[in-house]
Amino acid sequence: MINIKGAMLVNGHKCNIQIKDGFIENITADYIGAGDVISVPEDVYVSPGWIDIHTHAFPKYKPYCSYPDDIGYKTGVTTVVDAGTCGADDIDELHNIAESSKTRVLSLLNISRTGLKTRNELADLSLLSYEAFRQAHEKYSDMIVGVKARMSGSVIGDNGIKPLEIAKQFAKKINKPLMVHIGSAPPKLAEIIERLDKGDIITHCFNEKVGNNIFNRDQSIHEAVLRAIERGVYLDIGHGTSSFSFNIAEKAKASQIPFHSISTDIYEGNRVNGPVYDMATTLNKFLKLGYTLPDTIRRVTEIPAKIINQPELGKLTLGARADLTLFKVVDEETTLVDSLGRKRTSSKVIKPYAVIVDGHYYLFD
Repeated sequence: MINIKGAMLVNGHKCNIQIKDGFIENITADYIGAGDVISVPEDVYVSPGWIDIHTHAFPKYKPYCSYPDDIGYKTGVTTVVDAGTCGADDIDELHNIAESSKTRVLSLLNISRTGLKTRNELADLSLLSYEAFRQAHEKYSDMIVGVKARMSGSVIGDNGIKPLEIAKQFAKKINKPLMVHIGSAPPKLAEIIERLDKGDIITHCFNEKVGNNIFNRDQSIHEAVLRAIERGVYLDIGHGTSSFSFNIAEKAKASQIPFHSISTDIYEGNRVNGPVYDMATTLNKFLKLGYTLPDTIRRVTEIPAKIINQPELGKLTLGARADLTLFKVVDEETTLVDSLGRKRTSSKVIKPYAVIVDGHYYLFD
């Protein structure tokens, strides 16, 4: 039994949380002493464990590679989803890495069986083997939460929209969502979006790729994007090295365009050299954009858990998995940089304090 004493929810209310056998057993206003007691400072918030649904958490293939714990629990993230670094050929290796990691590791499996062994993985349609995909999913159905397809011109070669159509077939057969990377055309944004269904995910939703972002040349929102949102397609941030624009994000907020999840698209390069660094840095950008702390945290907890259909995660309720992130919001001036080098100065900074993963407590230095 672990007792978290005096933690503050994002609504400002204090609570005490009892954890037993990896699950939340009790949440009370009054402290009930039993087991190991962890008292936290007055300014420490507690939320469900942060979930990053777009990472590169498979260390095998450079440059889009990293170790789950380096981008996971050490940074306040309790669950990382490898978004297509790994394909069916390497799923055993990813599973072994997941088993040895403190961070919870899930997979949006690349539709190319070789994953990111090459950076144009959808140029060779012979590598899009449903039989290999099916076998991987059958073996690791709990770890594989969906499908990933990178629909950029540099990735698909001369195959046009065909890889996306194949990806949709894979996703429908396993009844799990498809995450689609929106990059440089071809194909055009509208071609991609019109093929997505309720529960599918557009990542890199606030990119500023010329002619392939969510705004038309006249600065109006793309009609295909509005129709997609109406039918239940999710918009995911997927910050990355080249896919998050302050300008686009600011226009989207001013236009009241909803988005659903905050993810980093993190790997070793942008973890060490920026502009991503970690999830907290990405969350700070949304505080700067004017989103409230509760709204920001929901987009990295409750909503991503729903998107990847993990009902035991992303919530702070009785019976939920004991994955928690403890953090502070401090008054500190910092410079935030988007993927185009544009800067914004913020006076509020989220700083992770500790995490609990599956009932195990890790305090940061």
